[in-house]
Amino acid sequence: MNESAPAGLAVVREVPALRAAVAAWRRQGARIAFVPTMGNLHAGHFALVEEARRQADRVVASIFVNPTQFGPSEDFQRYPRTPEQDAQGLARVGCDLLFLPDVETLYPLGVERSVRIVVPDLADVLCGAHRPGHFAGVATVVARLFNLVQPDVAVFGRKDLQQLQLIRHLVADLAFPVRILGVPTRREADGLALSSRNQYLDAEQRQRAPALYRALRGLLTEVRAGVAVGRAERAAAEALAAQGFEVDYVAVRRESALHSPVVAFEQQPDLVALGAARLGTTRLIDNVALAELED
Repeated sequence: MNESAPAGLAVVREVPALRAAVAAWRRQGARIAFVPTMGNLHAGHFALVEEARRQADRVVASIFVNPTQFGPSEDFQRYPRTPEQDAQGLARVGCDLLFLPDVETLYPLGVERSVRIVVPDLADVLCGAHRPGHFAGVATVVARLFNLVQPDVAVFGRKDLQQLQLIRHLVADLAFPVRILGVPTRREADGLALSSRNQYLDAEQRQRAPALYRALRGLLTEVRAGVAVGRAERAAAEALAAQGFEVDYVAVRRESALHSPVVAFEQQPDLVALGAARLGTTRLIDNVALAELED
């Protein structure tokens, strides 16, 4: 245990200490929830921990900036790392244990020699088409963390809906005895989804950033009104480009089948609009479900 940890929060860095803590809780009959993160925590992350607290007797969070989900030109080295501040926040929202491993702990044979997990269909579409290998890195590290923590429930944010669905696929296919719970996206007052990467935006970019959320809401509204899906997607992308975004994609999908394009609007309760675009060097992602149009 880390002696400098905030009151009420145990901080462990090694696997034996993590397993000993979890085993002790299991002997007491405790139900365990898990919230994996990459740190630099904000209100969206803390909402996940609060939900985990409602779901279980004990809550474990992890902070690990996973090298296998970053591409060669992406921001692994500059990704913000604030573990002391994060630990204070986790203690305030009722987290019991913070697992803070280094790369060697999660990849004991080395990153280059590590076993990789690839989830078919979901790994190479939408964000996966623009970030080759990203979702293999996500699936690999989540599987490792599930194996170490062995939670009853794991809590993820819906902001990265593709990641959430990929993890659900992983759990179902590999028979992890873990319930996966998705929590609605936390937003700023102007609609911008909370993200650790928002701090990279300069003042002018921050003013423009909520346009992605508005574009996705508009896209779904147009499709629901009968506009052809492809036409509405192109119009949304063009509108974002006109506002200075470099658009990776905007798309309408069914949440349960993100790999399959939607041709025309149908009364499907899981219809969702998703998008990813850059402002300067900052990549923003977001999604809006059909049910949210009533909000």
